[in-house]
Amino acid sequence: MLLAAGAGSAARGAARPVCAAPLASHAYAGRVRSALRARDDVFGRSLLRAPGGPTYARAKNVLAPLLYATGARGRKLTDSGVYYLPFAYPFNVDGSRPFALHVADGSEIVTRRVGGPSVTVDVGPTGTERYGSCLARLEAASLADGYLPILETSYTDAAGTRYEQESFVGRAYGTISLSYVHLHVDATASTSGAVVRFVLSPGSFAAKGEQLLQRGSTRLAWGGDPTVQGRVVRFDVPAGTASDVYVAVPSGPNDGRPLQVGERTYDAALDAVSGYWQSRLGEGTVYDVPDQQVVDAEQALLVQQLLLTWRYSAGNSYEELSFAEAADVARVMAEYGRPDVAETILRFALKRLPLRFTNWRAGELLVAHAELYRLARDRTFLDAETPHLAGIVHAIGRQLAVSPNGLLDREPFSSDVAREVYALHGQAVVWEGLAELGRVWSATDHPQLAARCRALAAKLHGALDRAVAHSARRAGDGSVFVPAALLAGEQPYPNLALSRAGTYWNLVMPYALASGLFPPHGRIAEGVLRYLLGHGGRMLGLVRAGAGRLYGRYPPKPDSGIDQVYGVNVDRFLADAEKPDQLVLSLYGMLGAAMTPGTFVSGESESVTPLHGRLYRTMFQPPNSGANAAFLENLRLLLVHETRGPDDAPTGLELAFSTPRQWLVAGQTITVEQAPTSFGPVSFTLSRAGATLAGSVDVPSRPAPASLRLRVRLPRGEQLAAVRVDGRRAKLDRRSDTIDLSGLRGHLELQAVVGR
Repeated sequence: MLLAAGAGSAARGAARPVCAAPLASHAYAGRVRSALRARDDVFGRSLLRAPGGPTYARAKNVLAPLLYATGARGRKLTDSGVYYLPFAYPFNVDGSRPFALHVADGSEIVTRRVGGPSVTVDVGPTGTERYGSCLARLEAASLADGYLPILETSYTDAAGTRYEQESFVGRAYGTISLSYVHLHVDATASTSGAVVRFVLSPGSFAAKGEQLLQRGSTRLAWGGDPTVQGRVVRFDVPAGTASDVYVAVPSGPNDGRPLQVGERTYDAALDAVSGYWQSRLGEGTVYDVPDQQVVDAEQALLVQQLLLTWRYSAGNSYEELSFAEAADVARVMAEYGRPDVAETILRFALKRLPLRFTNWRAGELLVAHAELYRLARDRTFLDAETPHLAGIVHAIGRQLAVSPNGLLDREPFSSDVAREVYALHGQAVVWEGLAELGRVWSATDHPQLAARCRALAAKLHGALDRAVAHSARRAGDGSVFVPAALLAGEQPYPNLALSRAGTYWNLVMPYALASGLFPPHGRIAEGVLRYLLGHGGRMLGLVRAGAGRLYGRYPPKPDSGIDQVYGVNVDRFLADAEKPDQLVLSLYGMLGAAMTPGTFVSGESESVTPLHGRLYRTMFQPPNSGANAAFLENLRLLLVHETRGPDDAPTGLELAFSTPRQWLVAGQTITVEQAPTSFGPVSFTLSRAGATLAGSVDVPSRPAPASLRLRVRLPRGEQLAAVRVDGRRAKLDRRSDTIDLSGLRGHLELQAVVGR
C-alpha cells in the first residue's frame, strides 16, 4: 500500500517480514502523543501557520492513513480487518437497500451484512495467497473517476504477477442486485503462471451452467471456462499470458435465473451504473470549487448519503436510526437540494420518536422540519407532519407547565450516558426548534401553534439563561466553561479528551453552541469557544474524543481519537462566530485524517495514536452518515452561510466568507448554483484571471435578505483594489475584502482588480 509521505519512516525496523502489517515507530507514536497532551491544537496550528494555510497535501501527511475497521467489542469488521464500502443500486429513495460490502483491499465481497455469505479472492501461482494480504504490494483503493461507487484496486502477488480489480453493484433482469467483478491478470512476465480462486463461504452448492447455486438461489456466476470444485471456482492463467476474469455475486436471494457474465455484459452494467450515479448527482445543488480532492469527496459522500438515507451506517450493528445525527443529515441533504432524501429521513424518524422519546431527539426533529420547510417550501409535507410535530410541542408544554425552574425534565445525558441531568444541549435544541417552527407555522396559517411555540420558547429561553448564569465558570485565561449538565456542579476539564466526561462534553456541547442560544459574538459564546480551542477540544480542526470503543479504556491518557460526527455543529458555530481559518482547517483536517484516502470513508470515531502498535489507523463501525454530513456541511458553510438575529430568525446571507485563500489564485473559479436558503435559491461565481476578478450573483428574493455580503478571500498579500457591481462602484470593506450587496436585486455582475 502506498503510504502517506512521511509515514513510511514511521514503520519499525527492517527485521520484520516484508508483508507483515507495518508498525509505528516510537518516534512517530511519541510525536502524536506529545500533540495529544497539549491543550491546544498543535498539528492544526502548524497547518494554519504554513504558507497558504491548510491544504490536503499537508493535512494527509500528519497522521498515518486510515485502513482498518473495528466493530462492537473491538472485533474486526472483516476477515482481513480492512474497511469495506457498502455498494447498492437503489430502486427508490424510501426502500430497503440490497447492500454488498466490498472490502477495500479487494479480498472479499460480503452479502448485505458483516458475517453474511461471502466470496473471497485468492491469487498467486497456486491460488493460495489472499488478494491484498501483503500491504507492501497493495496499492491504495480508489473510486472510478474519483467519486463513483466503483472500487478499483491493484495487487502484485509474491511471484510478481500483477492484478487489477474493479467491482461495483449493478442489476440483472432489472430486479436482481449483484456485484460485478473484473480482474485483469498480467502473468506475461511470470514463469509460474497465476491462479485466481473465488471461494464461497461454507455451504452446500450445486453447479448449473456458469453459476453456483445454493438452495436454488445463485451465489456466484461467471464467464469463461473455470474449474469448479465444491465452493471454489478456479481460473488458470498460463505463464507469459494475460487474461480477464469476470464474475458476479448476487446481493441476496434470487430465483436462480441464468446470469450472463462476460466483457460485454460487464461493460454494459458498468455504463448503466456510471450513468445512473452521474445523473443522480446532477439533480441537486452545485458547489464547485477549484480543488479536485474536495470535489471528489463531496460527490462520493453524496453517493453514500443517497444510499444510507436515515441509516447511521450500513452492513454492521450501527445500521439503525440515530435521531440527532439523522436530523443533521436531513438538514444537510436539504442544503444540497435533496428534499426528497430529507423528507424520507424525517418521516422515518418522526414515526419512531414515540418509542424512544427524549427532548433532545424531539428538538432536533423540530429544527430539521423547520429548516427543510424554509429551504424547500414543501407545504404538503409540512401539513402531513404537522399533527405529529404539534404532539411534540404539546409534550414539551406539559413539562414546562409543571417545571419548578422553567427547564424541561431531566433526561439521560446521551444514549451512551444514562445519568439523568438537565441537559443543556437537549434543552437548547428544543428552544431552537420551538423558535424556528413557530415562525414556519406563522407563515403557513397555523397561528395557534405558532403562538404556542413562541410562548414556550420565551419561557424556556429565560430559564436557560438563569441556569447558565448559575452554572458557568470563568477561567483565568478568559475562557468560559458552561456545563452540559446544568445545575449539577460539573467542573471544567483540564484536557477534554482525556476523560470520559470531558469527551462527552466535547461531543454534545456544540449542539448548544450551534443553536443560537448564545449570540455568536457575545461574552459566553466567545468564552466557550476559547475554552474549547484551548483545552484539548480539537486536533487538526477535528473534534477530539476518548474513542474508548477503539482503545477499550477510559481515561486513555493520552491515547485518544477523533470523532468528527459531531463536527457538523462545531462548524455551524464557527461560521456564526466568523472563524474562516478554523473552518478551512476542519475541511482539510477531515479530508486528510478522518477519511480513507481515495475512497472517502469515515467511522463514528478514528484512532490517532497507534492502536496495537500498528501504523495504519482504525475506524469504528464505518461508514458513518453523521461524519459524511460534517464534511458536506463544512463545505457548504465555506460558500453559503445564513446569519441570524437575536430571536434566531434568518436575517442575511454571507457568500464565500470562509473559502481557502488558494481557491482564488490566478486561473481558479468558484461556482455555486441553486443553493437553497431561507430566502430562496442563491447562485454565484467568482473567477480569477491574472489581476482581474469577475463574478456574478443571482440574489434570492423569497423574501430578499436584509443583508447580503460577498467576501473575496485572496492569497495573503493580495487585496481588492477596485470593485464595480453592474458598472457602479461597490461598497467594499477593504480590511476583509467584503463586498456589501445589501438591497440589490436580480442578477448582478461583478468586476474587480486585484492588487498588492
